[in-house]
Amino acid sequence: MELLDYAFMQRALLAAVLVGITAPAVGIYLVQRRQALMGDGIGHVAMTGVGLGFLLSTSPVWMATAVAIVGAVVMELIRWYGKTRGDIALAMLFYGGMAGGVMFINLAPGGSNANLQSYLFGSLSTVSEEDVTAICLLAAFVVLVTLGLRRQLFAVSQDEEFARVTGLPVRALNLLTAVTAAVTVTVAMRVVGLLLVSALMVVPVAAAQQLTRSFAATFAISVAIGVAVTLGGTVTSYYQDVPPGATIVLLTIGVFIALTVLATPLARRRARATAAAEAAAGDPVECAVPAQPVAKT
Repeated sequence: MELLDYAFMQRALLAAVLVGITAPAVGIYLVQRRQALMGDGIGHVAMTGVGLGFLLSTSPVWMATAVAIVGAVVMELIRWYGKTRGDIALAMLFYGGMAGGVMFINLAPGGSNANLQSYLFGSLSTVSEEDVTAICLLAAFVVLVTLGLRRQLFAVSQDEEFARVTGLPVRALNLLTAVTAAVTVTVAMRVVGLLLVSALMVVPVAAAQQLTRSFAATFAISVAIGVAVTLGGTVTSYYQDVPPGATIVLLTIGVFIALTVLATPLARRRARATAAAEAAAGDPVECAVPAQPVAKT
């Protein structure tokens, strides 16, 4: 293929595969916890890290990772202790993170709107070898956590009280989930962009749930969808000269719609089969009951 002759496309495709794996792998736990928009909030906070990276002439990816982790921990603490004012504190954190990123990027030497756009919506040509190294290391951490602790994370995501009774360290696992989500955001920002990464964490999981009922099957199919749409969006972006982040997200939504249409008749067939099985199981019981005579008036 022609696009593989270019080093920047090789880096972009590798990053796309890693993003396609890690985003749904974390997103499935966020969906179970009903925190689907957590990735969006972390993306806002990570912008401050990107701006600080430019301002301090350090790696924006590593700086964004550090700031996003701090932001994710603060978000989790607000969730624990925040009462009536918790939503206001979260809003200030999200919008302050975005504003800080814009300010720092513009104050940085050589800062420009082009740099900001590439981190907000993704860019193929700006994925450097240093970025790929950072993405590989961070993705390895995400995969180890989401697979190695899948039983514990699933238990906490389903029912925190039950998990606490069984002796699991619920708060520590919640913090680990938040940190892993923050790392995933910074993994994905070079390909999808900070403003669109939350969609890639949530929509593949929602699409997989249209076909499956078990956690393991949903996990596997959502990761497969993630890899397919990130690769497809990256290749389409190269040939059609369109933004990679927007292309990937639109493809993901298209897959969700297609699977929803496909799953609707299957769900109806399952419902009819279940009803028929229940009716068949109930027939012998009904026959065993003698008919009551009808009183004549």
